Amino acid sequence: MNDFLNTFLNWEYIKQAIPELLGTGLLNTLILSVCSAAIGTVLGMVLATMGLSSKAWLRWPARVYTDIFRGLPAILTILVIGQGGAILIPSLARNPYPLGILALSLIAAAYIGEIFRAGIQSVEKGQMEASRALGLTYTKAMLLVVIPQGVRRVLPALVNQFIALVKDSTLVYFLGFLTEQRELFRIGADRAANTGNLSPLVAAGVFYLVITVPLTHLVNYIDKKLRTGRKVRVDDEGPETELLNAGKVPMS
Repeated sequence: MNDFLNTFLNWEYIKQAIPELLGTGLLNTLILSVCSAAIGTVLGMVLATMGLSSKAWLRWPARVYTDIFRGLPAILTILVIGQGGAILIPSLARNPYPLGILALSLIAAAYIGEIFRAGIQSVEKGQMEASRALGLTYTKAMLLVVIPQGVRRVLPALVNQFIALVKDSTLVYFLGFLTEQRELFRIGADRAANTGNLSPLVAAGVFYLVITVPLTHLVNYIDKKLRTGRKVRVDDEGPETELLNAGKVPMS
């Protein structure tokens, strides 16, 4: 038991690793994850709208892109983009950080695009028909009515995808980042290799839990709110106010 504790929970090694994990590893993990999520969300929405298009020349490229990036292992995609990008753009060979973000973004876009597509398709067709009847163009109806409802329905899935992206950020260490660019896992692994003790890796795992566990509870909270809706306050002003609170007042 003492050997186990000394190997995985040695406080001295953990204490030595915390400043670097907090100051460098956590910061880079968040930069990689947030930047990739932002770019992936934008690209994912583009893919979703292309995939829902009636035009084959828009629909098929989106389908092929999604199949490729969802079908390949993430580490293979990261290596191909990282190594290939360094060859095509030699200036990035010494600093592959942008290539790591790009690789994670392209992977995330494929999954987020499918999430958005499912959300948009779940919106009742009557929403589009009613919007068009009110004089909105197809584009405005999508932007103002259909897409907002679809995105709202898939918020839990989007947060889950961000959690997966945080964990996938560990794979970019294969690209050989500079010392100050290392993320949590790389710092923990390097310290474990230098000390012959796995406690720094355990400390890195705790930092990942600090990020992912609150997000997991946030997903559960959002999902619960979306399922139950908000409470309708009924006051004494009559049935019209009740309908207004419920969001069901017919248009005059």
